[in-house]
Amino acid sequence: MGTEVRGKVLLTGGSGFIASHILDVLLDQNFEVVVTARSHEKGQRIVSSIEGPLAKNVSFVVVNDVAKDGAFDDAVRADPPFDYVIHTASPYHFNVQDPERDFLDPAIRGTKGILNAVKVGAPAVKRVVITSSSAAMLNPTNHAKVYDESFWAPMTWEEALKPQNTYRASKVFSERAAWDFVESEKPHFDLAVINNTYTFGPIPRHLPHLSAMNTSNHRIRDIVQGKMRDIIEPTAPVFTFVDVRDVALAHVRAMTIPEAGGHRFYTVGGYFSNKRLADIIRTFYPELEDRLPPVEAADDFPDEVYGFNNTRSKEILGLEYTGLDASVRDTVQSILKSGLDQ
Repeated sequence: MGTEVRGKVLLTGGSGFIASHILDVLLDQNFEVVVTARSHEKGQRIVSSIEGPLAKNVSFVVVNDVAKDGAFDDAVRADPPFDYVIHTASPYHFNVQDPERDFLDPAIRGTKGILNAVKVGAPAVKRVVITSSSAAMLNPTNHAKVYDESFWAPMTWEEALKPQNTYRASKVFSERAAWDFVESEKPHFDLAVINNTYTFGPIPRHLPHLSAMNTSNHRIRDIVQGKMRDIIEPTAPVFTFVDVRDVALAHVRAMTIPEAGGHRFYTVGGYFSNKRLADIIRTFYPELEDRLPPVEAADDFPDEVYGFNNTRSKEILGLEYTGLDASVRDTVQSILKSGLDQ
C-alpha cells in the first residue's frame, strides 16, 4: 500500500452506519476524508475512532441541519479542494411524528442542497455518489418478478405523507431530485447512486449504545438480546440483505470507476429471514442458546419471493458479495465485542 494521497473526499452523514464503513475503505485506499457531523461532539467521536497513521487523513466539519438552505455551502469549500463527494446523510428510523419534517424535508432538501453547493462552490469535484435505497425501487404491494435498476417505487406526495410510506417516499423523491438536478443543471460533475437493500454488518467503533444502531441491524441485536426468544418477529416486508462492507466498497468504486458515472447500482447480496438469522447465531455462538428462539420455530420465508438482478454491480463495480452466514457472524461478534449487548 502506497502512502500518496489519491484524492480528497467529502463524506456526509459521517456518524452513520454505512458512512463509518465507507470511511474505513476510503482511508485504507489512501484518500483524505472530511466527514460532516451534526455536532462537534459527534465529529470528534468519529475522528477519535481512527487510530494509527491513517488518523492524519480524516477531519470533520459540522453541518447541524442538512435540510437548511445553504447547509453545505461552507462544507464543500476546501483547500486543497475536494475531488469527490459521497452523500450518505439522510434519516432512517421508525419514529415518524411529522413525515415532512422528520423524513421528506431532510432527504430531499439535503440532496438538492449538497448538489447545488458542489455546483457553486466545489469546481474540482468530478463525481458525487449518493446513498439511496432499494426502497426507491421496490413495490411491496405488487412485487416485480425480478428487480433491477430500471425499477422505481410508485409513490405520490399524498401517499408520502402517510407515516408508513414516509421512509420509502423520502428515498424515491430525493433520488429523483438528484437525477433531475443533473439533467437540468448540467453541472461539472456526474452522479452515481447506490440502492442498497437491508444492510447488516459490524457496528461502528464509535457507537455510543445499541439503541443508536442502524435500523436494519436491529433484528440481529434483538435476537442476541433475547427479545425473540419466545416469538420471532415477522421478517416481512423485505427478505433481501447486503453486507455493509460490500455497500461501502460499492460507494468507493462507484466514485472512482469511470464507467460508473450516470448509473444506479442495486446492491443486494442474497435472502434472509429472522429464523435464518437466529439459526446462524446458534451455529456460531452456541453460548447464546438460552437467548434464542427454539430450533423448531417456524420460518416465515415465503415459497415465492421476488428476484433480484445485481449484475450491474458485479460487472461495473466488481463486487463479490458477502454471504449471510459471514455477515451475521461478524455483526454478532461486533455487538459482543462492544460490550453493549447486555
